[in-house]
Amino acid sequence: MFKTLEELIAVIRKRKEFSVKESYTKKLFNDKKLIIKKVKEEITELIDAIEKNTNKVHESADVLYHLMVLLEANGIKIEDVMEELKKRQK
Repeated sequence: MFKTLEELIAVIRKRKEFSVKESYTKKLFNDKKLIIKKVKEEITELIDAIEKNTNKVHESADVLYHLMVLLEANGIKIEDVMEELKKRQK
């Protein structure tokens, strides 16, 4: 299950470094305002889907993808986030 998330992160990192300009992921990396806008938009769509009980999984996937790109674009490694969460466990 989490292997898919690891694979997504690997693809995002690869596209950050080597992708062609036409890549949607590369477009997001090249425009930090756009990725912030997309994360806000996708979170709003997820909240709306939860409230309406529709498309929750689809919208959740969109949030995760865009959040992973935002983190990578800002030099935040998911591994560091996971370590922080581990520290918070009681």
